[in-house]
Amino acid sequence: MKRLVITHAAELITCQGCAPKTGLAMSQLDIIEDGAVVIEDGIIERTGSTEQIVAALKGTEYVTLDAGGKCVLPGFIDSHNHFVFGGYRAEEFSWRLKGDSYMAIMERGGGIANTVRATRQASREELTELAKTRLDDMLAMGITTVEGKSGYGLDLDTEIKQLEVLNDLAGQHPVEVIPTFLGAHAVPSEYQGHSGEFIDFLIEKVLPVVAERNLAKFCDVFCEKGVFSVDESRKLLLAAQKLGLKSKLHADEIVQLGGSELAAEIGAVSADHLLHISDMGIAQMAEKNVVATLLPATAFSLREPYARGREMIDRGVPVALASDFNPGSCFTQSIPLIIALAALNMKMSPAEIITALTINAAAAIDSADRLGSIEAGKQADILILEYPSHLYLPYHIGMNIVETVVKKGKVVWTKKKGT
Repeated sequence: MKRLVITHAAELITCQGCAPKTGLAMSQLDIIEDGAVVIEDGIIERTGSTEQIVAALKGTEYVTLDAGGKCVLPGFIDSHNHFVFGGYRAEEFSWRLKGDSYMAIMERGGGIANTVRATRQASREELTELAKTRLDDMLAMGITTVEGKSGYGLDLDTEIKQLEVLNDLAGQHPVEVIPTFLGAHAVPSEYQGHSGEFIDFLIEKVLPVVAERNLAKFCDVFCEKGVFSVDESRKLLLAAQKLGLKSKLHADEIVQLGGSELAAEIGAVSADHLLHISDMGIAQMAEKNVVATLLPATAFSLREPYARGREMIDRGVPVALASDFNPGSCFTQSIPLIIALAALNMKMSPAEIITALTINAAAAIDSADRLGSIEAGKQADILILEYPSHLYLPYHIGMNIVETVVKKGKVVWTKKKGT
């Protein structure tokens, strides 16, 4: 296979590093002007100025992809996503518009329970086809890697079915899929009032199957008032760790419960949502380098206050951004919307936003050693924008300005041709 060389990037944004960035480092994009990237067998071989690279490759064969004076940056990573599900909940969205709260809708049989019923009824083939279409939409917005969660089964068979779909898709679609077991997404109707017994069921009956079949990289839990307590969440996540699954948490989304402190305590890779994180939670996550995955589109959709992203960055917490795409509280995969909300409502700079969607998002899925930046040895997941500068990402408000997507060294999508 001949080398692929991307040349003449007005800005080659490399986001160099193999660990999450914090504080001022989140603003350091490591830009090469008139940059070039050499790719061989899907891996980045080197970077530099176009002049340097072309001179170094003189006399060798390679294929050129001319960026034409446009911005080139790492592929976006969506590190919190629920894209494998059956059914939709448009009616519930209209209820929220009338003032019903997310928790009130859950209490009347809607919310996650509604999607659980539809997902249990859907076949593996049906879920796969739905998920493929959603991945197509993600790819078009520059998402090259996505973390996908189960959590709409809340039983053995459907949780495994969702995870099988996620693993099947890993070999069927250009977007790389990282599977997460979220069996503790809600308390199913058959366990209402007995959440502790449901946690025991997951530990004794479901987790061993997930681990034995290597169906997930992470175990996640909805640590929230009225769902799973801090103690229940700890019990599940520690049991999962013993079986080799790394920890994630839905934490402090609706009330300040202590999920962020738990994330720091058990060495979770990330704690997500965090709309009501405590000062202590911020301090402890910064100390333990737990990634704060913030989901501004969910706050926007639920008309809730945004997470304290500016303060978290200033206090040394590594911050990532993700979509939280799901059928209820946040039915969007729109990276342009996330960028706009982070810039306009969370006081994040364009550079911090890019860091949060690339190298820090890679860290949120424990993959910063191979994804999230453009540098030698990393996987060649690369975007070419329509404009010469990364500043156009928030400036062109809510619009998709990705022109070309490269995944593992191959052009897999262009705006003119589609997938």
